[in-house]
Amino acid sequence: MGNIQPIAIYRGKVSEELGFRTAMNKQPIFGPIFLRENGLEGDEVAELKFHGGPDRALLHYPSEHYPYWLARFSLDETCRAPSMGENISTIGMTEENVFIGDRYQWGEAIIEVSQPRSPCYKLNRRWGTDSFSVTMQELSLCGWLYRVISPGQVSAEDALILIERQASPISVKDLCRLYFGDPLNREGLRAILAQTKLSESWTQKVIQRLETRQVENWNFRLLGRP
Repeated sequence: MGNIQPIAIYRGKVSEELGFRTAMNKQPIFGPIFLRENGLEGDEVAELKFHGGPDRALLHYPSEHYPYWLARFSLDETCRAPSMGENISTIGMTEENVFIGDRYQWGEAIIEVSQPRSPCYKLNRRWGTDSFSVTMQELSLCGWLYRVISPGQVSAEDALILIERQASPISVKDLCRLYFGDPLNREGLRAILAQTKLSESWTQKVIQRLETRQVENWNFRLLGRP
């Protein structure tokens, strides 16, 4: 994978939409902007318990996934970037060729892949189907999140340049396959734990599964109900 030029970058403000607070409705950023440790300047987060923070500073979603969603759920033309709530949209980077711990030079900043996105019920409400989040999770079309290693000025004119990859990396897609698709496979869980650059929240859930041999309840996250 060579240097990737973002199609666009986005930020959003928290608002009340479809019965919940969200900053999913983002707008394109024209020109340079400062990237802080917690995200792009002016980008807001509705629920800090589930979004944002140092390990979830930026959401990246591949633009090439949108034709699938349009066809799968017969959606309208509004299903395009940044309607999954992403900060970065590209063509050429997918869950298959992006790995946990990958570091990118982006303008003056350095960012690092920290975890896949965990789909939630807000996507269901946005697209009018109860199965959207589940389908996204099952197919590993989740996108991924970054932590900011070095803050600095960035723009859509600055390419994402891969500068470091772990010795034994796991792709975002393979991590999703293990974490969501075979969540109590002990060999798989140990393989996930070997990823030292994985976010703290995902690491702790893996440790909990190994200790309890139980999977956390996904119903509220995926469906918005117990």
